[in-house]
Amino acid sequence: MLRYLSRRMIVMGLSLLAASALIFSVTELVPGDPASFMLGTGAQPETLAALRQQMGLDQPLPLRYAAWAGAILQGDFGTSFTYRTPVAGMILERLQVSLPLAVMALALAVAVALPVGLYAAARRGRAGDGLVMAATQLGIALPNFWFAMLLVLVFAVKLRWLPAGGFPGWSDPAAALGSLILPSLALALPQAAILARVLRSALVETQGQDYIRTARAKGLTTGQTLRRHALRNALIPVLTILGMQFSFLLAGAIIIENVFYLPGLGRMIFQAITQRDLIVVQSAVLVLVAAVIAVTFLVDLAYAAVDPRLRRA
Repeated sequence: MLRYLSRRMIVMGLSLLAASALIFSVTELVPGDPASFMLGTGAQPETLAALRQQMGLDQPLPLRYAAWAGAILQGDFGTSFTYRTPVAGMILERLQVSLPLAVMALALAVAVALPVGLYAAARRGRAGDGLVMAATQLGIALPNFWFAMLLVLVFAVKLRWLPAGGFPGWSDPAAALGSLILPSLALALPQAAILARVLRSALVETQGQDYIRTARAKGLTTGQTLRRHALRNALIPVLTILGMQFSFLLAGAIIIENVFYLPGLGRMIFQAITQRDLIVVQSAVLVLVAAVIAVTFLVDLAYAAVDPRLRRA
Protein backbone atom coordinates (compact mmCIF):
# COMPACT_ATOMS: atom_id res chain seq x y z
CA MET A 1 0.00 0.00 0.00
CA LEU A 2 2.87 2.37 0.81
CA ARG A 3 4.44 1.83 -2.62
CA TYR A 4 1.07 2.45 -4.24
CA LEU A 5 0.72 5.76 -2.38
CA SER A 6 4.28 6.77 -3.24
CA ARG A 7 3.76 6.15 -6.94
CA ARG A 8 0.51 8.11 -6.96
CA MET A 9 2.10 11.06 -5.14
CA ILE A 10 4.99 11.15 -7.62
CA VAL A 11 2.52 11.13 -10.51
CA MET A 12 0.51 13.88 -8.81
CA GLY A 13 3.61 16.08 -8.42
CA LEU A 14 4.70 15.60 -12.02
CA SER A 15 1.18 16.30 -13.26
CA LEU A 16 1.03 19.53 -11.28
CA LEU A 17 4.42 20.63 -12.63
CA ALA A 18 3.41 19.93 -16.24
CA ALA A 19 0.05 21.64 -15.73
CA SER A 20 1.65 24.77 -14.29
CA ALA A 21 4.03 25.08 -17.26
CA LEU A 22 1.16 24.58 -19.71
CA ILE A 23 -1.13 27.07 -17.97
CA PHE A 24 1.55 29.75 -17.87
CA SER A 25 2.58 29.23 -21.49
CA VAL A 26 -0.96 29.26 -22.87
CA THR A 27 -2.04 32.38 -20.98
CA GLU A 28 1.16 34.23 -21.88
CA LEU A 29 0.85 33.39 -25.58
CA VAL A 30 -2.76 34.57 -25.85
CA PRO A 31 -2.95 37.68 -28.06
CA GLY A 32 -3.23 40.98 -26.21
CA ASP A 33 -1.08 42.98 -23.83
CA PRO A 34 -2.25 43.47 -20.22
CA ALA A 35 -0.34 46.75 -19.99
CA SER A 36 -2.03 48.11 -23.11
CA PHE A 37 -5.39 46.99 -21.79
CA MET A 38 -4.81 48.78 -18.48
CA LEU A 39 -3.58 52.06 -19.99
CA GLY A 40 -5.87 52.16 -23.00
CA THR A 41 -5.15 52.70 -26.66
CA GLY A 42 -3.99 56.31 -26.20
CA ALA A 43 -1.10 55.52 -23.85
CA GLN A 44 2.34 56.89 -24.63
CA PRO A 45 5.01 54.32 -25.59
CA GLU A 46 7.25 55.41 -22.71
CA THR A 47 4.45 54.95 -20.18
CA LEU A 48 3.57 51.60 -21.69
CA ALA A 49 7.18 50.42 -21.54
CA ALA A 50 7.52 51.55 -17.92
CA LEU A 51 4.37 49.67 -16.93
CA ARG A 52 5.50 46.54 -18.75
CA GLN A 53 8.80 46.70 -16.88
CA GLN A 54 7.01 47.20 -13.58
CA MET A 55 4.76 44.18 -14.26
CA GLY A 56 7.72 42.05 -15.38
CA LEU A 57 6.33 41.61 -18.87
CA ASP A 58 9.61 42.63 -20.51
CA GLN A 59 11.36 39.48 -19.23
CA PRO A 60 11.73 36.30 -21.35
CA LEU A 61 9.00 33.68 -20.93
CA PRO A 62 11.18 31.06 -19.09
CA LEU A 63 12.32 33.65 -16.54
CA ARG A 64 8.76 34.83 -15.94
CA TYR A 65 7.62 31.24 -15.44
CA ALA A 66 10.46 30.49 -13.02
CA ALA A 67 9.70 33.62 -11.00
CA TRP A 68 5.96 32.84 -10.95
CA ALA A 69 6.40 29.18 -9.99
CA GLY A 70 8.97 30.03 -7.32
CA ALA A 71 6.67 32.63 -5.78
CA ILE A 72 3.77 30.17 -5.72
CA LEU A 73 5.90 27.59 -3.92
CA GLN A 74 6.40 30.24 -1.25
CA GLY A 75 2.66 30.95 -1.04
CA ASP A 76 2.79 34.18 -3.05
CA PHE A 77 0.30 34.15 -5.93
CA GLY A 78 1.16 37.67 -7.01
CA THR A 79 -0.88 40.86 -7.19
CA SER A 80 -3.82 41.46 -9.48
CA PHE A 81 -3.06 43.84 -12.36
CA THR A 82 -6.61 45.22 -12.23
CA TYR A 83 -7.50 45.42 -8.54
CA ARG A 84 -3.95 45.78 -7.13
CA THR A 85 -4.75 43.28 -4.37
CA PRO A 86 -3.09 39.93 -3.54
CA VAL A 87 -4.41 37.15 -5.75
CA ALA A 88 -4.26 34.62 -2.91
CA GLY A 89 -6.80 36.63 -0.93
CA MET A 90 -9.08 36.92 -3.95
CA ILE A 91 -8.94 33.16 -4.58
CA LEU A 92 -9.56 32.34 -0.93
CA GLU A 93 -12.54 34.69 -0.82
CA ARG A 94 -14.08 33.15 -3.92
CA LEU A 95 -13.40 29.58 -2.75
CA GLN A 96 -15.60 30.30 0.26
CA VAL A 97 -18.47 30.33 -2.24
CA SER A 98 -17.42 27.82 -4.90
CA LEU A 99 -16.24 25.05 -2.56
CA PRO A 100 -19.41 24.86 -0.39
CA LEU A 101 -21.50 25.10 -3.56
CA ALA A 102 -19.66 22.16 -5.15
CA VAL A 103 -19.87 20.08 -1.96
CA MET A 104 -23.60 20.75 -1.55
CA ALA A 105 -24.32 19.96 -5.21
CA LEU A 106 -22.33 16.73 -5.08
CA ALA A 107 -23.98 15.65 -1.83
CA LEU A 108 -27.42 16.26 -3.33
CA ALA A 109 -26.47 14.37 -6.50
CA VAL A 110 -25.27 11.34 -4.49
CA ALA A 111 -28.33 11.44 -2.22
CA VAL A 112 -30.60 11.28 -5.27
CA ALA A 113 -28.56 8.99 -7.52
CA LEU A 114 -27.84 6.21 -5.01
CA PRO A 115 -31.44 5.14 -4.28
CA VAL A 116 -32.54 5.83 -7.85
CA GLY A 117 -29.73 3.69 -9.31
CA LEU A 118 -30.44 0.85 -6.86
CA TYR A 119 -34.15 1.04 -7.64
CA ALA A 120 -33.58 0.89 -11.40
CA ALA A 121 -31.11 -2.01 -11.14
CA ALA A 122 -33.45 -4.00 -8.89
CA ARG A 123 -36.24 -3.60 -11.48
CA ARG A 124 -34.21 -4.12 -14.62
CA GLY A 125 -36.42 -4.48 -17.67
CA ARG A 126 -39.59 -3.46 -15.83
CA ALA A 127 -41.67 -0.32 -16.00
CA GLY A 128 -39.86 1.27 -13.05
CA ASP A 129 -36.50 0.83 -14.74
CA GLY A 130 -37.78 2.36 -17.95
CA LEU A 131 -39.27 5.31 -16.07
CA VAL A 132 -35.99 5.96 -14.26
CA MET A 133 -33.96 5.77 -17.46
CA ALA A 134 -36.31 8.20 -19.20
CA ALA A 135 -36.20 10.61 -16.27
CA THR A 136 -32.41 10.53 -16.08
CA GLN A 137 -32.14 11.10 -19.82
CA LEU A 138 -34.35 14.14 -19.42
CA GLY A 139 -32.21 15.35 -16.52
CA ILE A 140 -29.09 15.11 -18.66
CA ALA A 141 -30.72 16.88 -21.60
CA LEU A 142 -32.13 19.84 -19.67
CA PRO A 143 -29.74 22.83 -19.55
CA ASN A 144 -28.86 23.59 -15.94
CA PHE A 145 -29.25 27.35 -16.45
CA TRP A 146 -32.85 26.80 -17.66
CA PHE A 147 -33.54 24.62 -14.63
CA ALA A 148 -31.93 27.31 -12.46
CA MET A 149 -34.27 29.99 -13.81
CA LEU A 150 -37.23 27.65 -13.25
CA LEU A 151 -36.16 27.16 -9.63
CA VAL A 152 -35.90 30.93 -9.16
CA LEU A 153 -39.34 31.44 -10.66
CA VAL A 154 -40.97 28.85 -8.39
CA PHE A 155 -39.12 29.07 -5.08
CA ALA A 156 -37.93 32.68 -5.10
CA VAL A 157 -40.53 34.64 -7.07
CA LYS A 158 -43.73 32.67 -6.47
CA LEU A 159 -43.24 31.01 -3.08
CA ARG A 160 -40.60 33.42 -1.71
CA TRP A 161 -38.97 30.59 0.25
CA LEU A 162 -35.40 31.21 -0.90
CA PRO A 163 -33.41 34.19 -2.25
CA ALA A 164 -33.19 34.62 -6.00
CA GLY A 165 -29.49 35.44 -6.00
CA GLY A 166 -26.57 37.05 -4.27
CA PHE A 167 -24.41 35.85 -1.42
CA PRO A 168 -24.58 37.55 2.01
CA GLY A 169 -21.34 36.08 3.34
CA TRP A 170 -20.64 33.59 6.08
CA SER A 171 -21.24 36.08 8.89
CA ASP A 172 -24.81 34.74 8.77
CA PRO A 173 -24.41 30.97 8.08
CA ALA A 174 -28.15 30.33 7.72
CA ALA A 175 -28.56 33.05 5.08
CA ALA A 176 -25.37 31.91 3.30
CA LEU A 177 -26.54 28.30 3.10
CA GLY A 178 -29.99 29.44 2.00
CA SER A 179 -28.48 31.41 -0.89
CA LEU A 180 -26.64 28.26 -2.08
CA ILE A 181 -29.63 25.89 -2.03
CA LEU A 182 -31.09 26.83 -5.42
CA PRO A 183 -27.70 26.95 -7.22
CA SER A 184 -26.72 23.57 -5.77
CA LEU A 185 -30.04 22.07 -6.88
CA ALA A 186 -29.53 23.42 -10.39
CA LEU A 187 -26.03 21.94 -10.53
CA ALA A 188 -27.03 18.62 -8.92
CA LEU A 189 -29.78 17.68 -11.40
CA PRO A 190 -27.65 16.65 -14.40
CA GLN A 191 -24.95 15.18 -12.15
CA ALA A 192 -27.49 13.04 -10.30
CA ALA A 193 -28.90 11.82 -13.61
CA ILE A 194 -25.45 10.83 -14.91
CA LEU A 195 -24.48 9.17 -11.64
CA ALA A 196 -27.72 7.22 -11.42
CA ARG A 197 -27.27 5.82 -14.93
CA VAL A 198 -23.66 4.84 -14.26
CA LEU A 199 -24.59 3.16 -10.97
CA ARG A 200 -27.48 1.31 -12.56
CA SER A 201 -25.28 0.04 -15.42
CA ALA A 202 -22.53 -1.07 -13.00
CA LEU A 203 -25.03 -2.90 -10.80
CA VAL A 204 -26.63 -4.62 -13.78
CA GLU A 205 -23.20 -5.88 -14.90
CA THR A 206 -22.54 -7.43 -11.49
CA GLN A 207 -25.83 -9.34 -11.43
CA GLY A 208 -24.43 -12.00 -13.73
CA GLN A 209 -21.49 -12.80 -11.44
CA ASP A 210 -21.24 -16.09 -9.56
CA TYR A 211 -21.21 -14.52 -6.12
CA ILE A 212 -24.49 -12.76 -6.90
CA ARG A 213 -26.12 -16.05 -7.92
CA THR A 214 -24.79 -17.64 -4.76
CA ALA A 215 -26.26 -14.86 -2.64
CA ARG A 216 -29.63 -15.26 -4.36
CA ALA A 217 -29.48 -19.02 -3.83
CA LYS A 218 -29.06 -18.42 -0.09
CA GLY A 219 -32.44 -16.69 -0.05
CA LEU A 220 -31.55 -13.00 -0.33
CA THR A 221 -33.89 -10.77 -2.27
CA THR A 222 -32.73 -8.80 -5.29
CA GLY A 223 -32.54 -5.59 -3.29
CA GLN A 224 -30.61 -7.21 -0.44
CA THR A 225 -28.17 -8.77 -2.90
CA LEU A 226 -27.55 -5.43 -4.59
CA ARG A 227 -27.05 -3.51 -1.35
CA ARG A 228 -24.93 -6.09 0.50
CA HIS A 229 -22.82 -7.58 -2.29
CA ALA A 230 -23.13 -5.85 -5.66
CA LEU A 231 -22.90 -2.22 -4.55
CA ARG A 232 -19.31 -2.36 -3.33
CA ASN A 233 -18.09 -3.99 -6.53
CA ALA A 234 -19.98 -1.45 -8.62
CA LEU A 235 -18.38 1.54 -6.88
CA ILE A 236 -15.22 1.81 -9.00
CA PRO A 237 -16.88 3.42 -12.06
CA VAL A 238 -19.08 5.43 -9.71
CA LEU A 239 -16.02 6.80 -7.89
CA THR A 240 -14.51 7.80 -11.22
CA ILE A 241 -17.63 9.76 -12.13
CA LEU A 242 -17.76 11.32 -8.66
CA GLY A 243 -14.20 12.62 -9.01
CA MET A 244 -14.95 14.09 -12.42
CA GLN A 245 -18.20 15.62 -11.19
CA PHE A 246 -16.60 17.34 -8.21
CA SER A 247 -13.94 18.82 -10.47
CA PHE A 248 -16.62 20.07 -12.85
CA LEU A 249 -18.74 21.49 -10.04
CA LEU A 250 -15.78 23.35 -8.59
CA ALA A 251 -14.50 24.78 -11.86
CA GLY A 252 -17.41 24.66 -14.28
CA ALA A 253 -20.19 26.49 -12.45
CA ILE A 254 -19.59 29.81 -14.25
CA ILE A 255 -23.06 29.94 -15.82
CA ILE A 256 -24.86 29.11 -12.59
CA GLU A 257 -22.75 31.61 -10.66
CA ASN A 258 -23.76 34.30 -13.15
CA VAL A 259 -27.44 33.31 -13.02
CA PHE A 260 -27.49 33.62 -9.22
CA TYR A 261 -24.93 36.48 -9.00
CA LEU A 262 -22.59 34.39 -6.85
CA PRO A 263 -19.03 35.71 -6.37
CA GLY A 264 -17.44 32.32 -7.07
CA LEU A 265 -14.11 31.26 -8.48
CA GLY A 266 -15.42 30.52 -11.96
CA ARG A 267 -16.96 33.96 -12.27
CA MET A 268 -13.72 35.55 -11.09
CA ILE A 269 -11.74 33.70 -13.78
CA PHE A 270 -14.23 34.81 -16.44
CA GLN A 271 -13.93 38.44 -15.34
CA ALA A 272 -10.13 38.22 -15.21
CA ILE A 273 -10.03 36.86 -18.77
CA THR A 274 -12.13 39.76 -20.05
CA GLN A 275 -9.87 42.22 -18.20
CA ARG A 276 -6.63 40.54 -19.37
CA ASP A 277 -5.59 40.09 -15.73
CA LEU A 278 -3.21 37.23 -16.53
CA ILE A 279 -1.79 36.75 -13.04
CA VAL A 280 -5.30 36.11 -11.68
CA VAL A 281 -6.12 33.71 -14.52
CA GLN A 282 -2.89 31.76 -14.13
CA SER A 283 -3.07 31.44 -10.35
CA ALA A 284 -6.79 30.65 -10.19
CA VAL A 285 -6.62 28.05 -12.95
CA LEU A 286 -3.59 26.48 -11.27
CA VAL A 287 -5.56 26.23 -8.01
CA LEU A 288 -8.39 24.51 -9.87
CA VAL A 289 -5.98 22.12 -11.59
CA ALA A 290 -4.38 21.33 -8.24
CA ALA A 291 -7.84 20.64 -6.82
CA VAL A 292 -8.62 18.31 -9.73
CA ILE A 293 -5.31 16.46 -9.27
CA ALA A 294 -5.92 16.19 -5.52
CA VAL A 295 -9.42 14.81 -6.09
CA THR A 296 -8.00 12.31 -8.58
CA PHE A 297 -5.48 11.23 -5.94
CA LEU A 298 -8.27 10.77 -3.39
CA VAL A 299 -10.26 8.75 -5.93
CA ASP A 300 -7.22 6.50 -6.43
CA LEU A 301 -7.07 5.99 -2.67
CA ALA A 302 -10.76 5.16 -2.70
CA TYR A 303 -10.08 2.59 -5.45
CA ALA A 304 -7.54 0.92 -3.20
CA ALA A 305 -9.97 0.95 -0.28
CA VAL A 306 -12.78 -0.56 -2.34
CA ASP A 307 -10.72 -3.06 -4.37
CA PRO A 308 -8.15 -5.03 -2.31
CA ARG A 309 -6.47 -6.23 -5.52
CA LEU A 310 -5.01 -2.75 -6.02
CA ARG A 311 -3.40 -2.84 -2.59
CA ARG A 312 -1.80 -6.22 -3.35
CA ALA A 313 -0.62 -5.27 -6.85
